[in-house]
Amino acid sequence: MSTQSPRATTEGHDPPPPGGILWAIAGELRSVLALPAAMTMQVAHPAVGAGVDRYSVFRTDPWGRGERSLRSVQLWVYGGAEAETEGRRLRGLHASIQGVDAHGRPYRALDPPVYAWVHATGYPVYLRAQRYLGTRPFTAAEERQLYGEWLRIGRVLGIDNRAMPGSVEEFWPYYRAMVRERLEPTVVARELTAPDASVPPPGPLPPRLLWPLLRPLFTRFRAFLTVGLMPPDAREAIGLEWTPGQERRLRWFGRGVRVVVPLLPERLRYLPIAREARRRARAGRRWQRGRRRWRRWRRWRMGPKTGHRA
Repeated sequence: MSTQSPRATTEGHDPPPPGGILWAIAGELRSVLALPAAMTMQVAHPAVGAGVDRYSVFRTDPWGRGERSLRSVQLWVYGGAEAETEGRRLRGLHASIQGVDAHGRPYRALDPPVYAWVHATGYPVYLRAQRYLGTRPFTAAEERQLYGEWLRIGRVLGIDNRAMPGSVEEFWPYYRAMVRERLEPTVVARELTAPDASVPPPGPLPPRLLWPLLRPLFTRFRAFLTVGLMPPDAREAIGLEWTPGQERRLRWFGRGVRVVVPLLPERLRYLPIAREARRRARAGRRWQRGRRRWRRWRRWRMGPKTGHRA
């Protein structure tokens, strides 16, 4: 399948504007907790899993890879003009990724159906994270708005418009068909959800020295959230177990997150790129309000026009 399309371009597309749903949630800690679920759904696609298995450094440098992925997502939403630059960078990065999957089928990372699936996974995971970790589930109107914003991100990334459904109503049949027909327990998906996964220690010495004790706690918690925040049909397609006891623990964890996270100061609640973009947006709104007040004061000071001199 061709990797290029006249509609697969980042030119002329803008990310969602300030004030939207993604602007509020994409850079917050709660969304960060949900990203591993989306990533696992991505690599459960045989083509994506094969590409990540062969080309990614997720085994040797998971912390660096995670940091780069977070930065990329933040630029899509909060980067302004940098969003298009990031979209072009990602397409260039994936242009040479190709090979044969575990079933002997050739793949290319930029094949429109494959590239679109990677992006599509974010939408159902955002909905599920909101249900468990957010203040309240999204309304139907908010779900529709969020999907529209997610489509805008897809255009910035250069995703072929024909590969992504144009509405929420079209999305769910597409999503269910992908889960039913394409997802499977790939090698990478199993690794990302293994509670005893081998993960190298993060950066500096103190965590490194304590890592033998911390690693089992980290990997079990990561697996718990990854599986729990994944839609049940995707979880079943990948062959992941989820018990009623785990469901109860996830709900209790969500209640704690809903209480604690809104109380955090913005510098702890939002990632740096999101935090700075939100600060600039607030400063811009204050400037606009001040300008409007000055204009009103100036009109009042000058008084009504008399039309002609006496």
